[in-house]
Amino acid sequence: MPRLEAVYQELPSAVAAHAAPIDWSALTAQFAAVRATTQSLAAPLSAEDACVQSMPDASPAKWHLAHSSWFFETFVLALHEPDHRPFDASFRMLFNSYYQQVGARHPRAQRGLLTRPPLAQVMAYRTQVDGRMLALLRTMEAKPVALQQTVAQLINLGLQHEQQHQELLLTDLKHLLSCHPLWPAYMEEPQKVELTIAGIAETAWQSVAEGLYSIGHSGKGFAFDNESPRHGVYVQAAQIALRPVSNGEFLRFVLDGGYSQPQWWLAEGWDWCQAQQLSHPWYWRAPQGGSRLEDWQEFSLYGALALHGQRPVCHLSYYEADAYARWAGARLPTEMEWEVAMAAHAEHGWQAGASDAHRTQPNLHLHPQPMAGDAAPATGQVWEWTQSSYAAYPGFRVAEGAVGEYNGKFMVNQYVLRGSSCLTPTGHSRLSYRNFFPATARWQMSGLRLARDA
Repeated sequence: MPRLEAVYQELPSAVAAHAAPIDWSALTAQFAAVRATTQSLAAPLSAEDACVQSMPDASPAKWHLAHSSWFFETFVLALHEPDHRPFDASFRMLFNSYYQQVGARHPRAQRGLLTRPPLAQVMAYRTQVDGRMLALLRTMEAKPVALQQTVAQLINLGLQHEQQHQELLLTDLKHLLSCHPLWPAYMEEPQKVELTIAGIAETAWQSVAEGLYSIGHSGKGFAFDNESPRHGVYVQAAQIALRPVSNGEFLRFVLDGGYSQPQWWLAEGWDWCQAQQLSHPWYWRAPQGGSRLEDWQEFSLYGALALHGQRPVCHLSYYEADAYARWAGARLPTEMEWEVAMAAHAEHGWQAGASDAHRTQPNLHLHPQPMAGDAAPATGQVWEWTQSSYAAYPGFRVAEGAVGEYNGKFMVNQYVLRGSSCLTPTGHSRLSYRNFFPATARWQMSGLRLARDA
C-alpha cells in the first residue's frame, strides 16, 4: 500500500485555487447542508432498496452513501486528522471507486453483492465521518494559511463530488425501480402537471457569429480540472435551438420509424440499436398500441406518468440523439457552440441551470417539467449531448497523486454533455461544466438541443 504522504503530496488540480481567506463558518455550513441532503435522498429507501445493483453501470444507494464518506475519510481525515484511525480499515477497499493509487478496489460490477456491511453500519459511518470532519473544521482557523488552503480545496472537491453522487444515486435508483414490473414510485409527485395535447411552439434559434471566442472556466469559484485552462477557439457561424427537443417532437421520430431506418444512424449506433432491439427511449412504453401521444407513458421517480408532449425528452443515448438530429434536418451542437451561445445570455445576468423557476430549490422536481415559450434558453432540465469527444483542453495537465485520477484518465471514447438536469443539485451547475458519458449511456437524464450551420 503506498504511503499517503507520497500519494497526496500535490494540491489537486481538480479544484480552482483560492486567493481569498477561507470563510470556515460558511464552508462548515455548506458541508453540513450537502451531507444532510444526501441523507434526505436516502430517507425513503428500505435496506433492500439500498443494496440492489440493477446493472454494472449503476451502483447501489448504500454504496453511494458509503463512498461519498470514504472520500472525506481518505482524502481529508487520513492526512489532517490528529491521531487518525479509520472507522473500519476494510472500507478503504470496499468503497474505493477507481483510485488506483489508493490501493485495492472491489469490482464495480459486484457492488450489489456487498450485503455487508449492513445499511445501518454505513449510516453510522456517515455519522462518524461527519462528526470528525466538523471537529477538524473547528480547528482550521488556527492553522497555517497554506494548510488551510490545502484542506479547503479538498473539502470543496469532496462536496462537489458528493453532489455528483446525489444525482447518480437518483438516476441509479430510477433504473432499479424501472426493473420492477409494477413501476413503483420513489416518492409521490409534489404537484401534478396538467396534461395537454397542444403542441409545443416551433423551435426558436439563436445565432452564433463566426469568430474567435474564449471558453473554459474563468478562474472564479470552483471548477473541476477538465474545465480548464480557459483558451481560445474558432467557431463557424451557426444557429442553436433555444430549448431542448421535447417528448412530442421525439415521438414523431419514433412513429415515423426512426428506429428502423438506418439512414439516420451512425454505423456503430445502428448496429447497437439493432442488437438492443430498440424502438423508443428507455423509459417509454405504450400499453395501448402507441399511435398517439396519449397512448404513451414514461417512467419517472414519481412512478408511471402519461407522456407529456411539452416535457424535454430524456434518457437518450448519444446515438439516439444524433439520429434524431439527422432526421430533423439538423445536428448536435459542438460543446464550443453550446458554451458560446449560453455565454451570450450569461452576459445579461442569465446563468446556466438557473433560468427555470423549478431550479430555485434542490430537487424540487425529480422529472423534467413542461417547457414554456420564454426568450431565455431553457436549461436545467436535461443534460444535453454535444457532438464533441471528451478530450483535454490545450494546456491541460493531470495532477500528481490520487486526486489527479478524478477526470483526466477518462478522456477517451466518451462524449461531452453540457448544462445540467432537474436532478442536478442547486449550485452545482455552471457554464463551463463538462459532463461526459459513453455513446451508449441512457440511464442518465440526457437529452439534446439542435444546432445547424448558418
